[in-house]
This record gives sequence, structure tokens and C-alpha cells, in this order.
Amino acid sequence: MPDIIELLAGLPEGHPLIALRGRRQQARDNAQLSFEALLEPAEPGSFPLSERYAVAAFAAQLHGDEHSTAFYADLLGDEAPGLSGVIARAAASGRSEGPFGNYREPGLQGENEPGSAWAPDALVAGEVGTRLAAALAHTHLLVFRPREASADAVRALADAGWSADDIVSLSQLVAFLSFQLRVARGLRVMADNPRTENGAAA
Repeated sequence: MPDIIELLAGLPEGHPLIALRGRRQQARDNAQLSFEALLEPAEPGSFPLSERYAVAAFAAQLHGDEHSTAFYADLLGDEAPGLSGVIARAAASGRSEGPFGNYREPGLQGENEPGSAWAPDALVAGEVGTRLAAALAHTHLLVFRPREASADAVRALADAGWSADDIVSLSQLVAFLSFQLRVARGLRVMADNPRTENGAAA
């Protein structure tokens, strides 16, 4: 399997940034292993690949990353083509800028930022089902309103049929995607802005 972060960053074989990542080989390997464990596990169990790819495609579009959106949309299209269109529509309706939301901690109230919670509309929920609709709402929460993550948010997943183990996996998946997409985007920026011999941006 190719290195997914380097694939999303569009780095060709032999690119200097690949060698630079190789200086932290353990971190590079762990990112790849995280992709394999969370998105392509040998035994996905009760959190099937179709749901994993749907969440990934949704999260990538929320992050506004065209390269990653195309990549995960392809995976979803291969696994569950019937979900591709509805996930794209859901993500389009959920696009926003963040993070925002309210802190529960009294000392942080001054940093509250107003913003609306999002959940799939009735049409989307009817197409994807209660379980995946709850996962999309939770993904949107973690991407844009992580400061409002709470026991009630976890309870909403449980009420929709998510087991405790799958809730952990879902949350880990969204957190990993946020990391992966940011690293890939950063590498693209670096690749598009090579440095001169004295280290200044060209």
C-alpha cells in the first residue's frame, strides 16, 4: 500500500519531502498504521467499511480538502456507491468555519464563539439510516465544535445503535482524519513553495 499521506499530498516518488518525512520514520509508519487500523481493518466488525468511508468522505469535505475528498469519495464509491451522493449533499449542507461553540469551563467562557449545531435533515437521515446519521452529526461536532463534546453526544450515538467500542473507533477515526488532512495539506504547501539555498521561500 502506498503511503496515504504522501499520496494525498501528491508527492511523486523521490520527492525531497519524502526523505524529510523519513527522518521521523516511526511517526511516518504510525500514521500509515493508523490509516490501516481505522479505515481498512482486516476485521471491521460492527463498524463496516461503508460507514468508515462515509465518515471519512464527509469529514474530508467538511475540511474543504479537495484532494482528500476525491480520495475518500472514491473509496466510498467502490464500497457503497449508493451513499456517495447523499454524503456529498450532507457535507455541503454542513460546511462551516470553525472551531466554534461554548466551553463548559467557567474560566473559558470569554472564548465562546457562537455557531449552530448541525444534524442531517430528514431526507438525508432517511437515506443513510439512523445509525449513520448519528455518526455524521457526531463527526460534525468533533470537526467544528469539539469544545461541546459531552456525555450527551456519546449518548446520542448509543441511542442510535453504536456500541461503546464503535463509538471509540468513530471518535478515533475523526481525530485521525483531522491530523492526516492537515499534514497532507501542509506537505502540499511546502511542495508548492520550495526553498532556495539560503532557506528562504522561493
